[in-house]
Amino acid sequence: MSHKHNVSRRTILKGAAAVPVAGLGLAALAGPAGAQGEPVRIGSKDFPEQFTLSNMFGQVLENAGIAVNLDNINLGGTGIAHTALVEGEIDLYAEYTGTAYTFEGILGQPYPPEGGIPETAGTPAATPAATPVAGDAASAFTAADMFVYDAVVAGYAELGLVALHQTPFNDTQAIAVTRAFSEENGITTMSQLGEWGLDNDITISAPVDFESESRGDGLVAIRATYGAGYEDATINGVDPGIKYDAIVAGDANVVVAFGTDAEILQYDLVVLQDDLGLFPPGHAVPVVRQEVIDAYPNIPDLLNPVVDMLTNDVMVSLNAQVVTDGGEPADVARQFLIDSGIITG
Repeated sequence: MSHKHNVSRRTILKGAAAVPVAGLGLAALAGPAGAQGEPVRIGSKDFPEQFTLSNMFGQVLENAGIAVNLDNINLGGTGIAHTALVEGEIDLYAEYTGTAYTFEGILGQPYPPEGGIPETAGTPAATPAATPVAGDAASAFTAADMFVYDAVVAGYAELGLVALHQTPFNDTQAIAVTRAFSEENGITTMSQLGEWGLDNDITISAPVDFESESRGDGLVAIRATYGAGYEDATINGVDPGIKYDAIVAGDANVVVAFGTDAEILQYDLVVLQDDLGLFPPGHAVPVVRQEVIDAYPNIPDLLNPVVDMLTNDVMVSLNAQVVTDGGEPADVARQFLIDSGIITG
């Protein structure tokens, strides 16, 4: 089998519908969308899932007659994208709830929160534009999902930003194993893997820094949360772009993944349930400047129904079409919107 490594979860997709902005100067791009008729400037961070989401949002708005500027796709990491939004250099991008909650430049809160998730967590956020959809998508959200989401909605509001719905998909950090390993050993949770590790060797394919004491989501944290079964676990430190090679080749029996990685589908992996809630949720949320909502008050009504459709299975499939099959993010996004009846061909 031929494995593609030129594009991975945390690398820039070459040839994608994205325009690097280094050296251009954000201020030189289209003016602010603070008035009716100005284009909505949609940005993204620097990996394929973000390219697809940003193109999807742009196509929905364009289909409704709202002008869009996509020159800010592929800005860089969280700090760059958030700063551009706060400073009014872009108008919208998708952030992840756990990232917004823990990132020092946004809310900067520890996770899990001190004292745990409050028993009252799980109530809908007060912001009308952000109130989760009723039904299956809403019922799938855990108390932790809602606690973090509500905090993020409130935190963004203080910055003059509106967080729309959170996606059903959860792109949090995760631990994955092969389906054969899961079925042979009856392992579907991280606790069960820890129990297995008491009498067996756990070898984790992950970046070298995963065993660093400075990582609150790394091996040290797993050992503290899940106990003795992980004490003798070893890290097969590799470049993030080739971490799946080891588990496919049998050189590791566990891989550190993200919940919507294309490789989950490509290699038929099983994402283990984080049953003790170590990793913060990672639901994507379109974040929009309040001035833009004021100028285009129908934006929540246009984007929220699309966001509500984006389950883990859907997003893994879309990512696979880009990362594994080499599709253009704009084309993949458009076909999804057509198939879903959101836009016409």
